Amino acid sequence: MWLSVHTVCLGSRTVSRRSVAAALLKCSKHRENVSLFSHSAAAQTCKALQFRNHGDPSKVVQLEDVDLPPIGENDVLVKMLAAPINPADINMIQGTYAILPDLPAVGGNEGVAQVVEVGRNVTSLKTGDWVIPKDSGLGTWRTEAVLSEGDVIPLPNDIPLLSAATLGVNPCTAFRMLSDFEELKPGDSVIQNAANSGVGQAVIQIAAARGINTINVVRDRPEFTQLSDRLKAIGGTHVIKEEAMRRPEMRELFKTCPKPKLALNGVGGQSATELLRHLQLGGSMVTYGGMAKKPVTVPVSALIFKDVKVRGFWVTQWKSDHSSDGRAFRAMLDELCQLIRQGKLTAPACTEVSLQDFNKALDAAMQPFISAKQVFIM
Repeated sequence: MWLSVHTVCLGSRTVSRRSVAAALLKCSKHRENVSLFSHSAAAQTCKALQFRNHGDPSKVVQLEDVDLPPIGENDVLVKMLAAPINPADINMIQGTYAILPDLPAVGGNEGVAQVVEVGRNVTSLKTGDWVIPKDSGLGTWRTEAVLSEGDVIPLPNDIPLLSAATLGVNPCTAFRMLSDFEELKPGDSVIQNAANSGVGQAVIQIAAARGINTINVVRDRPEFTQLSDRLKAIGGTHVIKEEAMRRPEMRELFKTCPKPKLALNGVGGQSATELLRHLQLGGSMVTYGGMAKKPVTVPVSALIFKDVKVRGFWVTQWKSDHSSDGRAFRAMLDELCQLIRQGKLTAPACTEVSLQDFNKALDAAMQPFISAKQVFIM
């Protein structure tokens, strides 16, 4: 699905174009520090976080010099600006994700980069443009990359860099789930677990911009009140603890908020079952993650008496399905960027780190109850 016949040399290995094509990204307050450079004057290598075996990220990821190939007629040289660490990145390194690059591989699936030089046949991009990957599995944790023109899509550079760096995965996932499964109108409700995740925060903000209520479920923690306040501040209607879904107070909640048409499940296990119990007749539960690493159990009563629909969503598959016609992806990015300009969609809380501090960043990204996303600044 994501492998390509266009290959380039990276050090001692040959990899698919898309295995290289994710080197892109830099964070908001650093925009004024971005500068262009000449490929002819630059070193012919880049710094990259590479892994040669699957396993514990803290043990298998290393910061290495990686050769840059020549710029082909249809290629662009980009300077990576910023690249986040997402759960899928960790799973790829561990070898447990649905798609895995050939080894050795550069980590990272998401980010934003600036075009430094373009090949003679490149028509859709110019020097200075910001770009993000069109697909995942591309290896964005690096300082520079030579990419095919067709592997990236331009992004307006009038939005904050942290927003640009984290736009291609979580906000796109949230946007599609809110758009493609139920016809939601202002005043309708959505219930979701993992509400403090990157996807969850994007769901809250996009739904709020559309006038849709959100019931946001999070695990209990010492700082629950602070988390609840933060999620409400970005537009969350209700914030509740996991255990509250099994308590009578849910009946009180639904006296002021309609039962949800849509449930979004990023956890699995008992949490997903409880989401199903609160769906209205004929509603849909869409599963996009399984952080609990437990199967989704569907009550027979939910199927027979409520006719609920149980679906799945993977943004990588959506991008693949729409790769031949980029208009849907372009329209989605344009709408998301407009929300960002209006102040209605912000990046999740981020911690900016350098590539040299990758061990610290990877360790932090794997800790429970961490709301801040680790973002590499190149």
